[in-house]
Amino acid sequence: MTVTADRQVSRLTSPWVRGLAAAAAGALPALAFPALSLWWLAYVALVPWILLARSAPTGRRAALDGWLGGAGFMLAVHHWLFPSLNVFIVVLALLLGAFWAPWGWLLRRTLGGRPDARHVAAALVLAPCGWLMVELVRSWQYLGGPWGLLGASQWQVAPALRLASIGGVWLISALVVLVNTAVAVLIAVPAVRAPAAAALAAAAVGTTAVWLGAPVPERTGSVRIAVVQPGVIEGAQERFDREEQLTRTLAGQRVDLVVWGESSVGFDLSSRPDLADRLAALAREVDADVLVNVDAQRADGRGISKTSVLVGAGGVTGESYDKMRLVPFGEYIPFRSMLGWATSVGKAAGEDRRRGDHPVVMTTGQLRFGPLVCFESAFPDMSRKLVDSGAQLLVAESSTSSFQGSWAPPQHASLAALRAAETWRPMMHATLTGVSAVYDGQGRPVGSWLGTSAGTAAVYQVPLSQGRSPYVRFGDWVPHLALALVVVAAGYEVSLRVRRSARRSR
Repeated sequence: MTVTADRQVSRLTSPWVRGLAAAAAGALPALAFPALSLWWLAYVALVPWILLARSAPTGRRAALDGWLGGAGFMLAVHHWLFPSLNVFIVVLALLLGAFWAPWGWLLRRTLGGRPDARHVAAALVLAPCGWLMVELVRSWQYLGGPWGLLGASQWQVAPALRLASIGGVWLISALVVLVNTAVAVLIAVPAVRAPAAAALAAAAVGTTAVWLGAPVPERTGSVRIAVVQPGVIEGAQERFDREEQLTRTLAGQRVDLVVWGESSVGFDLSSRPDLADRLAALAREVDADVLVNVDAQRADGRGISKTSVLVGAGGVTGESYDKMRLVPFGEYIPFRSMLGWATSVGKAAGEDRRRGDHPVVMTTGQLRFGPLVCFESAFPDMSRKLVDSGAQLLVAESSTSSFQGSWAPPQHASLAALRAAETWRPMMHATLTGVSAVYDGQGRPVGSWLGTSAGTAAVYQVPLSQGRSPYVRFGDWVPHLALALVVVAAGYEVSLRVRRSARRSR
């Protein structure tokens, strides 16, 4: 049976058929992400792609299999962007998919033909490391950021969340790729089962040991946080009025903080003192500070920014926070002079937003929290820095109103579970139109999600926790270790080629 499966893959001789198979194989892992959330599929979803790459007739063809598979993966995970970017999303998928070309070559180099135990062992180490290098490079904000990291598919799996507290989402990604590689070896190379079986056993034992024995945060009480989710409302003034109405229902409920979503205020408060006064009156009425997000032309003429502002009983309080990592094409166009044509084929930003330059930890007097805006919740380093700066709570203000009915809202809400588990700090994901969600310091849900059909104000009793998780303490040690191993392997490969060339020249 295993030999038959490998032969079937090797029969894909037509370049076009093989290319389509590679793209389809790369798209398969997307089913593990929300909304479908078939998390268990992630542990075998890469197997067809791995088998295809290892069976490639040449290294160049394996690299092409890696490229097209990567494009399929990026297109599937981001397919909900099609209404906004139109055919440009295909161009972006092909560009970013190229990062998987070396990974495809690596699979053939280590697993191609009839590999021995040494080559299989190398694949079990280097395949996860190579995948992490792709995730690390494409996580650069100017390349779209870390949306769709493979480990993020495990956001609701308790053992995986415990791994995140040790090595971040990177450690989960490495585990998933390791398991897939081992399964592919068991299918395609049955004569060399020992290394793969040992790897699976080590992964199971190690994950169980971390799940049962790793440290957990210490609980230090709780706070009552309210999220105001108005629903889909056209018009900045109408949205503000609805948010004000919903916030008033919180009076007497003893909340400690009220959070509005991204772009909840469509006017610069310095040019609309009447709105600033209404927000201060709300803060007095509910006896809690209100965190809003201003998305408007600044009165000082410095353009548009996504600015989180905390309003207390006496008005705006403390330092505001300008969103630092903007959504490519959605909030700015990279190399606008060359790529500005994207505005003619989709809903790309007509004007670039102004970028902030430093994170901010805000305080209500009793609670210190770190605001993030929109897809900044996808960046592990940002939440880690806020916790290092003293944040007791992470708050992401978001809006996915352009993508109602797609996979985007649940995908976005799930990221907060990972950031909470990584940092040992609870996190609230507050949106205008859903999905809004809250998680405790171990990534477990607090209360129920507010779906895309809800327009309401909801209060959550959020447990606080303290301590520094290993991930906060040691940072991105997993991708750094992976990089070191890839560099060592590359050096070894170069030395082999040099020695072979020297032998031929004698």
